This record gives sequence, C-alpha cells and structure tokens, in this order.
Amino acid sequence: MNRYLPVLKIQSRLKQWLGIFLILLTLSLNAQNGSANKFVSISGQNLIDTKGQKILIQGTNVGNWLNPEGYMFFFKDTSSYRLIDQAFKEMVGPDFTNWFWREFKNNYITEKDIQYIKSTGMNTVRVPFHYKQFTDEDFMGQTGKQDGFVILDNVIKWSKKHGLYVILDMHVAPGGQTGDNIDDSYGYPWLFTEKASQKQFVDIWVQIAKRYANEPTVMGYDLLNEPIAHYFEKDYAVLHPSLEALYKLAVTELRKVDKNHIVFLGGSQWNSNFSIFNDWKYDSKLAFTGHRYWSGTDDNSIKDFLEFRAKVNLPFFIGETGENTDQWVKDFRETLERNNVGWTFWPYKKMVETAGMVIIPKPKDWDLIVEYTKQDRSSFEKIRNARPDQQRVRNALIELLHNMKFENNRINKGYIEALGMNP
Repeated sequence: MNRYLPVLKIQSRLKQWLGIFLILLTLSLNAQNGSANKFVSISGQNLIDTKGQKILIQGTNVGNWLNPEGYMFFFKDTSSYRLIDQAFKEMVGPDFTNWFWREFKNNYITEKDIQYIKSTGMNTVRVPFHYKQFTDEDFMGQTGKQDGFVILDNVIKWSKKHGLYVILDMHVAPGGQTGDNIDDSYGYPWLFTEKASQKQFVDIWVQIAKRYANEPTVMGYDLLNEPIAHYFEKDYAVLHPSLEALYKLAVTELRKVDKNHIVFLGGSQWNSNFSIFNDWKYDSKLAFTGHRYWSGTDDNSIKDFLEFRAKVNLPFFIGETGENTDQWVKDFRETLERNNVGWTFWPYKKMVETAGMVIIPKPKDWDLIVEYTKQDRSSFEKIRNARPDQQRVRNALIELLHNMKFENNRINKGYIEALGMNP
C-alpha cells in the first residue's frame, strides 16, 4: 500500500474545496458588482447609468396629479388642495367631491401618459406627491388608509416598462416645509419647529425607501420640495440650521433600509439658496436640485448653481423650471445642457395653457366654478348666496375628468420641440 496515498487524497480534497471556494467567491463578487451597477450612481459632478455612461436628466414633472394646485384650475386665492377641496364640497357636497378626487387620480396620469413622455425622447419623470397619501389622514377622496403605494407602484411599473427613470418628490411634508400654498400648509414652515412632524416626515421616507430599495427604475428621492419660502427671513437663523439637520436625520435613517438610491437635496427659498449647506460628506450618494423660474436664460442665470456645484463637486439638476414661452424654454434648456445640468421641466400637463407638453381642454362651465372661488365665503350665509347651480358644476367636474385623459389631451408641439424632444 502506498503510504503517501492518504496525503494525496487530502491534497486532492483541499484542491477541490479551494476550487469550490474560488468559484463561490467569484460569484459573490460578480453579484456585488452587478448590484452596484444596477442603480444610477455618482462620479464627481456626473450621474452614471447602469451601463457606466454619463446620464443627463431630461424629463418632466407630473405636477397637479398627486398634489392639486389652485393655479392649475385657474383659481387665485383658492390656491392649495385643502382650499380647492373645501370649495368643491361647498358647491357639490362631500360625497361627490370625494368621488371626483378618486377618479381624478385614476385619470390624470395613466400608462398612456408615461408611454408618451418616453416616446418624445425623455429619460426621467419627477413625481410630486402629498405626504397624506402615506398616512391615515383624509385626502383626495380616501378616508383611513391611503393609496400612495398603489399609485407609486403603478407609475414605477409603467416607467420601468417604457424605460423611464423615476424621481420621487415629497411636494408636501407634514407641518408644511414652505409656508405657502405650495405645501398645502397653514402659512408657516412648521416642519422645522415641530418634532412630531419631523418624525412623521422621516418615517414616511423610510417606508418609501424600504419598499423601493431594490428597484433600479427609481433614480432617487427628492426629500423636500421648495423648503422655507423667502417670506420668513427673520426666522432664517432658526429655520436654516433645522433644514440641514433634518436632511441629515432623514438620510441617516433612510440609509438603514436603502443604500442604493441617490438622495437629492434642495436649497431654501424655492430651492434657490444653497448657502445653507455646511456638510455634504456624510453620505456617498447625495446630489442637489435647484428650481429656477422667470429668470434670464444665459449662463449668468444659473451662475450661483454652477458655483455651488463646483464647490461640492457633486451632481446638480434643475428639478423645476418652465412656465414660460417656447423661446424661453428653448434658450434656458440649451443653457442647462451646455453646462451639464439636467432638468425636469414643470409641468407635463395643464388645462388650456401652452406652457406644458400636453393641454387639457377646459370644460364648458368651468368659468362658473372659477367665479365661485372669487366670492366672499366667510360665513355659511355667504356660501349659500354664492353657490352656483349644482348640476352645472357637477357636469363641469365630470367633463374635466374626461378631458384630462391622455387620449383627450392636445399635444403642444412647440413646447416639446423647445425641450429638444420629438412631439
């Protein structure tokens, strides 16, 4: 018997085990690399797609869908969802109004809209939402448990099918982050002074991040839309540090469930003031987002944004701009692209107005509703005296639900061409 045979057998076994270990190690590393490349990432001032190529955000905002705004309905002082909802209920009652809002969510944006956005050549859709869609508070016809995840699941599914990235934007935060109609608040950015609202804000983002942690169609999370309006300058010493602290808290908690997605941070004063940021090195996947309306269109119009980007050496994109002429849109868009600044113009869809990709025809008796919102409704007697014919109002609201469907919209060719896209 060969006395070396047992040793040779052991050596053979070791080689087999070593081979298996190396195969498993290789598979593990490949899996990790695959995971890393599965999501949009950051390299200096650039966003990098899953193929390792630089990507410039070119997209639109589906505004007014999940956070109705008064000006989109031609209302003036009836400017936020809460006030719109109240006016509708005064005119046609709570049951009809709740039904209207549920249908509104079903009709305003559908897969056909997402498919069309992609067909123009865009690569991203920013989805503004109201925090109440993730609470037990009454909102848009829902009482009790809300349907926010059902809605987001659908828009992400449609976007994945048609090849669009999604940026999720909390347009309205608990307590209000802006202090104006934009955030459906009570006239002050209470989010930055109230601990319960801050906790709810963070908890909702953690829920969202946990649900979509492994979904590469989601490019990232835009934590707060237009925080701290310029009206509150005397309180900046308190509000600004609170904003940065809240961002850090939200990112820290969010990272416990999602290490994959980019987190976009906006400045104060309508996403325009970035001097509030003192620290941006606490997370490796931070980027910044500014808004700019009614400015010039040359390089000077974004000089402050470009200087901030150079300072932090991180990606910067324009989350909102537009609401202007086709020529302005074209000139400003070209300036952004020339400076490697991505964009999502506001909004995708509007009633009648031409400053959007598609146009919703105005219902026959819509002016009747607009006129009611202008009346003094400060008492029940005044509401009774101002209330228009209920059936005409109901018919106008039903017609709006019909008109807002994509198949009944009109394509705004000039605006889309100004964005460098194909109508």
